[in-house]
Amino acid sequence: MSKKPRHLIKSIYTADPRAHVYNGKLYIFPSHDIDAGVPEDDTGAHFNMRDYHVYSMNDAEGEVVDHGVAIDVDDVPWASRQMWSNDVGEKDGKYYMYFPAKDKDDVFRIGVAVSDKPEGPYKAQPEPMTNGISIDPSVFVDDDGTQYVYFGGIWGGQLQRWKTGEYEENDDLRAPEEPALCAKVAKLSDDMLEFGEEPHDVVILDDYGKPLLTQDENRRFFEAAWMHKYKGKYYFSYSTGNTHLLCYAVGDNPYGPFKYKGVIMTPVVGWTTHHSIVEHKGKWYLFHHDSKVSGGKTWLRSMKVVELTYREDGTIETIDGNADE
Repeated sequence: MSKKPRHLIKSIYTADPRAHVYNGKLYIFPSHDIDAGVPEDDTGAHFNMRDYHVYSMNDAEGEVVDHGVAIDVDDVPWASRQMWSNDVGEKDGKYYMYFPAKDKDDVFRIGVAVSDKPEGPYKAQPEPMTNGISIDPSVFVDDDGTQYVYFGGIWGGQLQRWKTGEYEENDDLRAPEEPALCAKVAKLSDDMLEFGEEPHDVVILDDYGKPLLTQDENRRFFEAAWMHKYKGKYYFSYSTGNTHLLCYAVGDNPYGPFKYKGVIMTPVVGWTTHHSIVEHKGKWYLFHHDSKVSGGKTWLRSMKVVELTYREDGTIETIDGNADE
């Protein structure tokens, strides 16, 4: 496969692709961008997505199959709008979609929907998860079968509104010289419908063992948490948001702390990117998105894939996010 990213779907707009291997195939769970006519603002209201499609591929270079709408916001009893980035986990032949949406009070919550097939359709639980706050849930299964969900996003993702442990309509971040807000991680319960523990902070450290600071916008977490494992190490990757980088940090267990290691991808066309990393048929791939197909409209994005390369020391070669196909 070319080391230059390629677009996967151009018939509709798809973003935030989360990829997993189920039944030997690649399944991609993106959000579905639409031009909803909502004015652009700092809360991301113009990202007013209302449903999810599921896609599959026999391999990363092959044909992409659109399995249609897996679930719509009208199918979720507690949700009102803005179905942002989702992900799907599997246990005992059942598939569990974790997705954020705003509730009737306009607060982002994370819900669960269940299906017998990775492509759906999915049936939502009547209420969101307890402690399921903010956005961008992603599923990680460790070698021992323990399942975790990583989640969180600042600014429009509202993570900063939970600084005190309670929801407050205060969008101030921590002070510039204070440790940055962290993504969250929690084990899943046995039935996959709730967290099995109180969520933990995902702390990222610098070379001196100190947590990254709020002012360190080129390295601190913003959104798009993802976990994968490579040669026994845990790789936590994420978007820096307003500085438009995909970065990663490495640790010795799923909770961290994680030591910052570098940039996976430089800025793409569009406000930011959002990704997943998966191995399939002996190769590693980065799924992400940009706004090239829409002519740079940040709310109309298209998912892409590119091969990922590790160096001998386990670090990841940086990918040019603006490379042509």
